[in-house]
Amino acid sequence: MPASFIRRPFRYTFFNATLALIVVNVAVFLLTRLSSRLEALLSMNVLMVVHYHCFWQPVTYMFTHAGFQHLFFNMLGLLFFGLPVERTLGSKEFLLLYFFCGIMDGMLSLGLYYMLGFYRTFLLGASGAVYSLLLVYAVVFPRSRIFLFGLIPLPAPLLVMLYAVMEFVSQFTVSSTAHFTHLTGFVLAWLYLRVRMGVNPVKVWRDTWGGR
Repeated sequence: MPASFIRRPFRYTFFNATLALIVVNVAVFLLTRLSSRLEALLSMNVLMVVHYHCFWQPVTYMFTHAGFQHLFFNMLGLLFFGLPVERTLGSKEFLLLYFFCGIMDGMLSLGLYYMLGFYRTFLLGASGAVYSLLLVYAVVFPRSRIFLFGLIPLPAPLLVMLYAVMEFVSQFTVSSTAHFTHLTGFVLAWLYLRVRMGVNPVKVWRDTWGGR
């Protein structure tokens, strides 16, 4: 596929897709509180996808959350990082980025769970896609500072690196398998920026902070 096609930009439009995603996430959460069976159908599980042909799950898992706290922090991240990215890139580019990273993240996680035999694990939540948005935010706004725990101001690129290290270490020290999904969220966003937009995050960060 020619690079010119891959990098062909959308005409800029903004229709607040971030808010629409948040509304859908909240609506799905409320519905799944009424039915645990619906939550199982929309979350992603190896047996459900492979043996019961629930092929929609690599998409719908992004809209399913385990509890209010899980939903709240993912939606907070989506609002905080997604809205500025959407305003900068345009809604169409933002949606392509969000769904590409989220769906591919789900597919990669599904493959890992299958190989490791995690047949009873259910993956759910928007965090993989939100981590992708965090990395893109740090590239689009490299001078932005984010308050870690609401107290410690960190440059956005440094926060990305810190989270990446934490998630990598957690892969070996914490039982939750979602850390792989978070890491691949970063990797997929990195690939998206390099291939789709021709942007090298390291170069952006070096040019921004290298002289400081």
